[in-house]
Amino acid sequence: MGRHAISEPSAWVSRFAGLVPADGTVLDLACGAGRHSRLFLARGNKVVALDIDVSDVTDLAPNPKIEIIEADLENGRPFPLQGRHFAGIVVSRYLYRPIFPALIEALAPGGTLIYETFAKGNEAFGRPRNPDHLLDPGELLEAVCGHLRVLAYEDLTEGEPRPAAIQRLCARRKDKA
Repeated sequence: MGRHAISEPSAWVSRFAGLVPADGTVLDLACGAGRHSRLFLARGNKVVALDIDVSDVTDLAPNPKIEIIEADLENGRPFPLQGRHFAGIVVSRYLYRPIFPALIEALAPGGTLIYETFAKGNEAFGRPRNPDHLLDPGELLEAVCGHLRVLAYEDLTEGEPRPAAIQRLCARRKDKA
């Protein structure tokens, strides 16, 4: 499992995975070892797994329902999936604020965004500590305000598998009229 120690899907992502139609394509952004790509493939979805290093998902390459893209989202280039739309977008343990608008744009009408990452306060528990990688209070809500309908949101400190300050969001893009 290479550089990624967590192999089980996030409980938050698992909880809301059913909101993505089984025939829809899911973007697993910053996919790591592909724990969420694997979850959605098992549900029958097509998956686009994107990360700066895709070496931990190469075992999935023979599956005709996966597209693996190696891309650096933080290099100043345009979002690599510009013009594509997804029934679901999953982001877990990754934060790069400049791509928020691109993610919202990439969500198909009626599509679901499932997002969770570290928040300010996490520096008391360990990594990440850099404020560039920690959400401000309510920041995830503000990022989607006016664009998506929030279905669930959490901003909390929890203790499993280790103490962490986390924000989580599940939101749906409004259907176009």
